[in-house]
Amino acid sequence: MKTKTVELVASPREPHFVGDGFRVHNFIPSGYRMDMQRMDPFIMLDYNSTYNFPPSDKPKGVGVHPHKGFETVTIAYKGKVQHHDSSGGGGIIDRGDIQWMTAASGVLHKEYHEEEWSKKGGDFQMVQLWVNLPKKDKTSAPKYQAIKYADIKRYELENKAGVIEVIAGEYKGTKGSASTFTPIHMFNSKLNKGGKATFEFPANYNTALLVLEGNIKVNVMEETPTDHLALMANDGETFEIEATDDAVVLVLSGEPINEPIAAHGPFVMNTKQELIEAFNDFNNGKFGYLED
Repeated sequence: MKTKTVELVASPREPHFVGDGFRVHNFIPSGYRMDMQRMDPFIMLDYNSTYNFPPSDKPKGVGVHPHKGFETVTIAYKGKVQHHDSSGGGGIIDRGDIQWMTAASGVLHKEYHEEEWSKKGGDFQMVQLWVNLPKKDKTSAPKYQAIKYADIKRYELENKAGVIEVIAGEYKGTKGSASTFTPIHMFNSKLNKGGKATFEFPANYNTALLVLEGNIKVNVMEETPTDHLALMANDGETFEIEATDDAVVLVLSGEPINEPIAAHGPFVMNTKQELIEAFNDFNNGKFGYLED
């Protein structure tokens, strides 16, 4: 097995607001050599680093908007989010929970701070990913997976190094509960200070590490601080991370779909013509109805 090396460590870009409820640093797609094709199947990553929202009687968030041709994955680390979509999916994402929404043929949705949490306010930390779909699945029916924190499968590391929470894919025989259309591994790696974890993915899988808490070293050498993202090169299979203090790291690795990507706003298709059709479907009400 050859070592998978670090291609670059990206620092967080200036934050911007999505709606009024999500203050995010965008990592994918970005000018850090992390465009959609390079990172496929992970075509968007917004990271709401820890931010304190003051109490509000009116929940902050994002109003009704469409998606088509991909999946959205929201991971809650601090705070609570409420979600509704036009296919009947929805619920409350609490600390540690994951919402995996397959937009596919088209859906309307809205997401905002959960009402009671909003009244109290507090620290808020979230990740939202867009996961691409193969052409054959872009027209499949929308669906919704709600994964509760208590149901996430865990792998306990040796020597009290920490725990790997397996959201999707597999870590050393422990399988995640999320169903995916293409091979994807998604883990929360929670390491104690000095703890180490090794990972093994095929060389061609696009792989990234987002450090949510603490600081880590990758392959002994590459320091990756809090709120930074390490992009792994496609030059090997195995790598090791070590926590220089208590750390939480989101580990992403997926097989590239290797199909053309045509993206505009909330639609990700394969051709420009398909994008035009997606806009027409949306304008003609084919995504259903959802009250704002």
